[in-house]
Amino acid sequence: MYCYSQSSQIRCQTGNIGYLRADMDSNGQGFFSTWNGFQDDLKTEAFKQEFDEVINKLRSGETPDAFLHNRTVLGKYCWLHPEAVINCDRNEFGFRVDTDEYSYMMRLNPNKGEYSLYCYCYRKDWLNDHMKEAERGIRFIDIHYNNLFRLKDGGVIRITWPNGEQENRVCRYIDSTHLEVGHGPLSIYHICELAETIARGKGKIEPVVGLMQERDVRRREEVR
Repeated sequence: MYCYSQSSQIRCQTGNIGYLRADMDSNGQGFFSTWNGFQDDLKTEAFKQEFDEVINKLRSGETPDAFLHNRTVLGKYCWLHPEAVINCDRNEFGFRVDTDEYSYMMRLNPNKGEYSLYCYCYRKDWLNDHMKEAERGIRFIDIHYNNLFRLKDGGVIRITWPNGEQENRVCRYIDSTHLEVGHGPLSIYHICELAETIARGKGKIEPVVGLMQERDVRRREEVR
């Protein structure tokens, strides 16, 4: 999930500095890039110097992991790591590159005509803290504060309304009492607010993808 654009709320919490987008031209040998900033206060001179070094190292062709050398090398590297597939339909692969202070979440695409790289840059400590918290899952309750179920971060719920209309929404973990339902400026809810919204509309909410078992929830709480 962190190889793609997130909401402003999650980007702030994870220390996202911005992202680099690059393509390797029609001949597969170029590297035309664009930087899209987010939290400019985190874009320090130390970060800029390190980021340049990381990208240049991955483009150098000096090591087997220099997968940004050209499109041929990129394709071979991706297909050597089938476990890194994050979107089969688009041939997208995800890799994480860590340094002491920063994490670079890279989404690679070896297809000609597509952007070869999206690299999302994070403060590593902020990102790790958020990911660790998100492992607890998203708690759903009814208006009486009874637990209904827990959903994995990035899981999908289905809301069914009395007229039979159904909505599937991806949910993201914000903190222990807040979640993101779908996308857009009005997508952030307190878990109580969501329960009240569903109850007012006489709707029903259920998990579709990502239901967590209670034993897994307890195990994660014990680890914490």
